[in-house]
Amino acid sequence: MAFKIGPINLNAIAQGVGGLAFGSGDHGSEDDDSGVERLLDRISNGVLADDRRAAVAELQAVVAESGSAQLAFGAMGFPVLMSVLKEERDDVEMVRGALETLVNALTPIESTPGVYNEVQPASLNSELLSREAESISLLLSLLTEDDFYMRYYTLQLLTALISNCRTRLQEAILATPRGLTRLMDMLMDREVIRNEALLLLTFLTRDAEEIQKIVVFEGAFEKIFNIIKEEGGSEGGIVVQDCLELLNNLLRNNPTNQILLRETIGLQSVVSLIKLRKGIADGFTQQKTVNLLGALETVALLLAGSSDVEPTKDANRIANQTVFSQNKLLDHLLMLSVESRWAAIVVRCAALRCIGDLILGHAQNRDALGSRLLGDDPDVEPALNSILRIFLRTSSLQECIAAEFVFKCFCEGNPDGQMMLASTITPLPQSSLRGGKIMEDANRVSFGSILVQALISSEGQNDLEASCRAASILSHILKDNVQCKERVLRIQLEVPVSALSTPELLMPRIVKYLAVASPMLHKQETHDHTISNKKSMWPQPILLRLLVTWLADCPDAVNCFLESPAHLTYMIELVLSRSSAESVHVAGLAAVLLGECIVFNKATKDNRDAFMVVDAISQRIGLTAYFHIWEEMQNSPLFILAASASRLPKPLTRSTAAEAVGVSDVQDGEEQFETDKSSTSPVDPLLTSFYDAAFVNFIRHLEPLVREKIVELFSRPKSKVTIIPASLEQKSGESDSEYIIRLKSFMEKQCHEMQELLGRNAALADDLAKTKGDSNSFVKGHNSAMQGTANGITSRLEADNLRQELQETRNRIETLKAEKRNCEDEISTYKQLAGKYEADLKSLSDAYNSLEQTNYHLELEVKRARGGNESILPDLEAVREEGRQEAQKESEAELNDLLVCLGQEQSKVEKLCSRLTELGEDVDALLENIGDEGEVQGEDEEED
Repeated sequence: MAFKIGPINLNAIAQGVGGLAFGSGDHGSEDDDSGVERLLDRISNGVLADDRRAAVAELQAVVAESGSAQLAFGAMGFPVLMSVLKEERDDVEMVRGALETLVNALTPIESTPGVYNEVQPASLNSELLSREAESISLLLSLLTEDDFYMRYYTLQLLTALISNCRTRLQEAILATPRGLTRLMDMLMDREVIRNEALLLLTFLTRDAEEIQKIVVFEGAFEKIFNIIKEEGGSEGGIVVQDCLELLNNLLRNNPTNQILLRETIGLQSVVSLIKLRKGIADGFTQQKTVNLLGALETVALLLAGSSDVEPTKDANRIANQTVFSQNKLLDHLLMLSVESRWAAIVVRCAALRCIGDLILGHAQNRDALGSRLLGDDPDVEPALNSILRIFLRTSSLQECIAAEFVFKCFCEGNPDGQMMLASTITPLPQSSLRGGKIMEDANRVSFGSILVQALISSEGQNDLEASCRAASILSHILKDNVQCKERVLRIQLEVPVSALSTPELLMPRIVKYLAVASPMLHKQETHDHTISNKKSMWPQPILLRLLVTWLADCPDAVNCFLESPAHLTYMIELVLSRSSAESVHVAGLAAVLLGECIVFNKATKDNRDAFMVVDAISQRIGLTAYFHIWEEMQNSPLFILAASASRLPKPLTRSTAAEAVGVSDVQDGEEQFETDKSSTSPVDPLLTSFYDAAFVNFIRHLEPLVREKIVELFSRPKSKVTIIPASLEQKSGESDSEYIIRLKSFMEKQCHEMQELLGRNAALADDLAKTKGDSNSFVKGHNSAMQGTANGITSRLEADNLRQELQETRNRIETLKAEKRNCEDEISTYKQLAGKYEADLKSLSDAYNSLEQTNYHLELEVKRARGGNESILPDLEAVREEGRQEAQKESEAELNDLLVCLGQEQSKVEKLCSRLTELGEDVDALLENIGDEGEVQGEDEEED
């Protein structure tokens, strides 16, 4: 809504706007308008200074009491008073009056009951004043004046402006040279001015990164902690609250400022704000509670890190965790949340969430919490056991959620810690149960014993609530840890009394509680049980989440779940029993559980395999309805909200602090179950806590896997026959011809049934493929309609299959042709090699013959020499023998090489012959052609 000040008739505007807001027939309004105009004329045109000061004082009183006067002043008074502020700086009294008048003009006045104000005068005046950048610059210049009241009223005026026009005032202050510097200097002024400047800065720094940087550069951290120390720390008043709000504004989503705080001031100053003296059971005033909440919000912001980086990969966050650990933050948080039970619930919840943030993704802090002992000797107990007891016993739902968050952060990415907790879960002796109550001896009860005792408590609704809470802790212990899942799967709940008694495992007991927790079994008509009915709506999602987490990527757990046929039947009933908005999550989680029984099922038995589960879903629910329920859960507001939830805490301001402390005064936590009656989907805090981003992503990634698995199962039905009916054996006295006729009849019948099954599977597969994105087409008569169109779908699929087979055959023929061409090329190559080797063999043979002839001539010469001179005979014989050996060695080496080459070529020729035979070629004809070509080549060589 835009307003412009131009050359207009101020009297007419005043009357018109006043008439619009308060009625044209209101003579009092007309008097106010004319009175404001008269006073403004005295201020601007008066001669005597005292008369002008008196007019300012009268105008101040009129504007403070009448809304119509505020409207009239906004239409014509701003130029007059801004002129006074600019030109009458020496007249301190007049400037004070002008500033106070401007503050009154921007301060809302409670409207008279029964009168409807179409225009709010204060917001309209704020809009008019903030539009002029020169006005803001002029006001900031007044902060340098020596007069106390001038600075005080200027800060009040800027605070009133930012309450209505924050963005515009932030831009104007940024555009003013040294504007923020002047405001920061006010923090070192007198106490009243300092407090006003502090309040103004809390408004200015909200969602304004540039202003935050400048304020920190001006030394905001040092000044803030100095003021907190002067005011008494967490024991201080509302000034400490404003300081913490300003500090949190500077740190929220600003890693640079967080690093600067850690490396300059240090985080010890933050830790000291939540430090309590042990044994102090009183003194927790409402203001101290608010201050502690602000300090815990500071801790949470430093531990939350950046919103666009994973917690385990945020270097700034990990550095903050390490420094906090060195400053013993964990001890003070445990004191606030566990040991000081006199603290307000909202403080204990915030401290528990800070513990979770402190240990998330930090191995050293996780180990510190796992080994920490609380209490004094001899009543010493592990910290995790104490937090577990709080989780199981508290009547506040918010404290229950905060305690669960600690275990979630402890188990996330910590397989060793999960295994450590799972190793304490052991069977309980009968003597350990005393009327279903948890033993009080903390020194002898382990973490797992407390958990199992809560799990097996099944007497009454209160015990069932404790069992469901314990189940939520168990789901965190089992998450993404197959070893823990298999270990807990084998654990017996109780030690058997005798060898004949059958031990009960945990999973069947969880399914039993799931049936007991049905809201249909807890309906009550009286108004006194309204809260109990609301509580009975959330145990089923908690138990279903445990089963979903347990069965994820664990075939043994899936097999154990399907051991009892009643489990599968009950899950199908949960999917079908969706009758209200609350049961969408129950039906959706049951559908997810059935999907896990399909995807993670490795069983081979017919009564437990994935095909049996898919067949049960298609027969009882229908695939379209099944995935429609799945998608309905994913489209629910809670599911969508969990996917985009922020890790940052909500800002604690003056307006929200009183509400937060007021909620903490309610100890039973029943108000947390109250929902908006106008909403169709009540937002249960417990549901919002267990629908986290990791669980949502798991469900979204699981759905396409389920679809693919179902299509695969229906497209490839079972082909193995594991059992041969006894009726197929030949009967005594039955002839062979009769036996063959009976077998033929049986085979025809089986073939007919198989064709029907294939047609049905093809129809279901086609229906499944169309389910994605078309879930709204589901109707009650879907199954009958599917049967009526099965024949047409089958014919279309058969035609597609034939076309696909034809295309595959064509591709096969082309492949064979290519292979044939390759073989022919290889044959040609081998023919050339064979010719070459034959030529080499011939040359070797000629060389051998030449050697033989040389040897023969040498022998003749030896004989002739023997006749001529007998004395040289021994020498000639030695020479002849030596020449013969050398020739023989050379010929043998060459023959060996030739034989090796011939053997290799013979092996290749045999492989080629086998391949040619497979391709349908006549090998003998090819060999004859090779022989003929060899003979022709030999004759040509002889002729040459």
